[in-house]
Amino acid sequence: MSMVHHLSIAVGDLDRSAAFYNAVLTPLGYVRLWIHEVGAGYREAAVGYGLPGAEDEFAIRLRSGGIPQSSDGFHVAFRAPSRGAVVAFYQAALGNGGQDNGGSGLHPEYGPNYFAAFVLDPDGYRIEAAMTGVAPD
Repeated sequence: MSMVHHLSIAVGDLDRSAAFYNAVLTPLGYVRLWIHEVGAGYREAAVGYGLPGAEDEFAIRLRSGGIPQSSDGFHVAFRAPSRGAVVAFYQAALGNGGQDNGGSGLHPEYGPNYFAAFVLDPDGYRIEAAMTGVAPD
């Protein structure tokens, strides 16, 4: 069971961010679960992600008036099922408007089997995909 029920972040361009998160979350096994559009009973446009058949755990929400500047103290780490998924996440991020923020590979400073990729999303949020167990790939 996850400690956090769900997490939402503000984005400046929902289409751009949805394309980015669709690309980076797919290799990790997460899917787009819903989309809210203003005027359809919702006060803000948003997209929710999670595991297939489950509730959303992560959402992006459009803030047309601008978003607060993301800080070094905040980051989101997504659980990856394999090292290959971590590498695919990293490649998808760089190919869809993200920027490198620490590379992809083993990070022994966090543990002997800590395999992760660190990137910045299009709004500057620090995101990560991590696989902490020993993996066959």
